[in-house]
Amino acid sequence: MPAKAPTLYPSQSRMTVALGQRLREARLRRRFTVTQVAERASVSRPTLNKVEQGDPAVTLGTYLRVLAVLGLEHDLDQVAAHDPVGRRLQDAELNVPRRAPKRKKLDSPSDSPSEDEAQ
Repeated sequence: MPAKAPTLYPSQSRMTVALGQRLREARLRRRFTVTQVAERASVSRPTLNKVEQGDPAVTLGTYLRVLAVLGLEHDLDQVAAHDPVGRRLQDAELNVPRRAPKRKKLDSPSDSPSEDEAQ
């Protein structure tokens, strides 16, 4: 049974379709056939067609293999590399003053009964 395509928001769907189109254009610029890229990426031709259509049911690993065949895998290193919102949240958490732990009161020798008094 084929995998059910995840439900995406329209903006996310447009992004996957655009990615597929860019991968197809990259393949054509390199003058690779669908068969060549599919064999090198160890996927079937129909799967490569789904990648080029931006099908969200295709695994990320398949997209990575196609990117590698096209020599574009280094571009993926930039995804989420610059996270200004996350950095601000992290910095805000670092600046929260924390209360020092309470000290335990140690019994002083004068507070404890001496051996003579205990008898």
